[in-house]
Amino acid sequence: MKNKILRLSALMVFMVLTSCKNNAQSLDADSAQKEYTGKEISSEFDDEINKLIAQMTLEEKISMLHGNSMFTSGGVKRLGIPELKMADGPLGVREEISRDSWAPAGLTNDFATYYPAAGALAATWNTEMAYTFGNSVGQEMRARDKDMLLSPAINIVRTPLGGRTYEYMTEDPFLNKKMAVPMVVGLQDNDIMACVKHFAANNQETNRDFVDVQIDERTLREIYLPAFEAAVKEGKAYSIMGAYNKFRGEYLCENDYMLNKILRDEWGFKGVVVSDWAAVHSTVKSLESGLDIEMGTPKSFNEFFLADKLIAAAKNKEISETEIDKHVKRILRVLFQVKAMGGKDRVKGSISTEAHYQDAYKIAAEAVVLLKNENNALPLKVDGIKSIAVIGNNATKKNALGGFGAGVKTKREVTPLEGLKNRLPSSVAINYAEGYLERYEEKNKGNLGNITSNGPVTIDQLEPDKLQEAIETAKKSDVAIVFAGSNRDYETEASDRRNLKLPFGQEELIKKVQAVNPRTIVVIVAGAPFEIEEISKKTNALVWTWFNGSEGGNAVADVLLGKVNPSGKLPWTMPKKLMDSPAHATNSFPGDKTVKYAEEILVGYRWFDTKNIEPLYPFGYGLSYTSFAFENAKADKESYTPNETISVSVDVKNTGKKEGKEVVQLYVSKSGSKVTRAEKELKGFVKTSVKSGNINTVTIKVPVKELAYYDAAAKKWTVEPGKYTLKIGNSSRDIKKEIIVIIK
Repeated sequence: MKNKILRLSALMVFMVLTSCKNNAQSLDADSAQKEYTGKEISSEFDDEINKLIAQMTLEEKISMLHGNSMFTSGGVKRLGIPELKMADGPLGVREEISRDSWAPAGLTNDFATYYPAAGALAATWNTEMAYTFGNSVGQEMRARDKDMLLSPAINIVRTPLGGRTYEYMTEDPFLNKKMAVPMVVGLQDNDIMACVKHFAANNQETNRDFVDVQIDERTLREIYLPAFEAAVKEGKAYSIMGAYNKFRGEYLCENDYMLNKILRDEWGFKGVVVSDWAAVHSTVKSLESGLDIEMGTPKSFNEFFLADKLIAAAKNKEISETEIDKHVKRILRVLFQVKAMGGKDRVKGSISTEAHYQDAYKIAAEAVVLLKNENNALPLKVDGIKSIAVIGNNATKKNALGGFGAGVKTKREVTPLEGLKNRLPSSVAINYAEGYLERYEEKNKGNLGNITSNGPVTIDQLEPDKLQEAIETAKKSDVAIVFAGSNRDYETEASDRRNLKLPFGQEELIKKVQAVNPRTIVVIVAGAPFEIEEISKKTNALVWTWFNGSEGGNAVADVLLGKVNPSGKLPWTMPKKLMDSPAHATNSFPGDKTVKYAEEILVGYRWFDTKNIEPLYPFGYGLSYTSFAFENAKADKESYTPNETISVSVDVKNTGKKEGKEVVQLYVSKSGSKVTRAEKELKGFVKTSVKSGNINTVTIKVPVKELAYYDAAAKKWTVEPGKYTLKIGNSSRDIKKEIIVIIK
């Protein structure tokens, strides 16, 4: 009888465990395969729109086609047409500024949540976090009564020097589009227009106002357009922002090929095209080439190309009123779409709420990347620690505001030092030393936004007193944590960095601290790569965090102390040295008046892996406090036709002692191709949470059409028949399993 009960108990335990495992699989598979699709712009109000247009004077129509304040385009009050109200927002909703200048409006009710930068969001490799980001910011936009968020920025990270790398997500078109679409959908679910930018090939700040970008057609289609195409076709983005630069000789806000032929004719875009600020150079040509709204700042609003000059052009019959009506209709359609007109049930929104701070925290916590962790230096075991030295200006630096681009006025920004104080027990003493000063050359002060490849010029000598204080603090503490890296004055819109060296003498500081305290942990706060090979070699623990939002300090503290198991993965390649990167190895950055993308399709890890150049840390890389094994990788079939979908499953086993999240990455290789191919290309990924000792089976679906290359001569996508290798790993350089499939 006793044995029978034991067998029954064992069977029940097995059934419970199997049930738990199956539930985990089911939930994970559902999560992994979730597709985000936006709402199409409706034509149901067209009759009403046509009636409105029929009542408008020429001047009233044209008033809707240009800015009438810094962040609004005109409405027609007598017909009930409101201004279209915009807000900057890569980090959250920008504070209100004056109607006719960049000066803050000085309000007390325009605080907002500071969200992690898009580079951090991309580092989560979690599409659900992208939706959360968009949805949360969308609610804040509505609480501020806005119509259009000037975000997301989804240009490819072509050079690690890029001043906007921190907000440009990734170097990979597949990862970019998979993160961009849910963000757009999340925003627009709140009756907000996402303005996806900067269309297109806007991959450097240097000479951005006039540089002529030359890209061959295959590279354009395979690398620089996929995220925009997905944002339009899948996300149903209501707005696109035209970029500053030229493309093949034509400014992008008057580029018929890009705005009309590709964006509208090929992709079926129904929304509005807004110029970047002061990116317009013509009147009739801009409008006929596909621009709808001109925004800008350097002169009176009536002097814009699409203002008084357009009225004169229309009266002189240089442009037809029918053409003008077409653009007005597009604007009215999106106003109706987001219920700015005729919408009684428009989302009301909320702002700076605890729920939104928690959204920011969740993203920040998943974004932190553990780069190195020898001898289990992390997580910190506070039981045996009496004192911690916290060293570095970045321990207290705030990044919600700063630089040339848009920031957020927020009531909460937890710094790393504050985060550690919030999380450490009172028994642990925290000894803080600033270590280095953030200083710039006198000629650079107040001028951090120069359009130049020379970026902010820093003073890199350490102050002897500050250095000595840091050394003494590290000596007397059980553990030292140096917070180094960058900030939003150094990484900024309107200038690219001069080099990849850590500014302000930080490398010397870190080495001096390491020399007196072998238990030194280095935390880099930055949005873009640095040359940190020497630092990496000499430290047991290296952590990468970002301009990480209102809760960033709490998030990194939770990672350091083990409350959060890190699961972030690099969204770009960390080179050992700048000249290893493709735009620099080919001497094709920054160009002068023209820049030719000589590396062609070999951007980012495609270059490093194809040319067999070892990076410091590869694309998709990131460690955990636990370990994972990939087992039983298989495809559902051996061969496929071009219209089918490959379904790949793999068991992810947590072989360590902590629950953790792993990102399963699927890359594809094609040997013996008749065209140049990258050694491998990302074509799928899943982030999965696995308990210690458990196994999750994840499924990645790859439509065969994702394996196509763009045939420029035939002007079409072509799936080349033959043998393909599916490579499953947890970074571009750590492939665990390979599967061969045949495409017929």
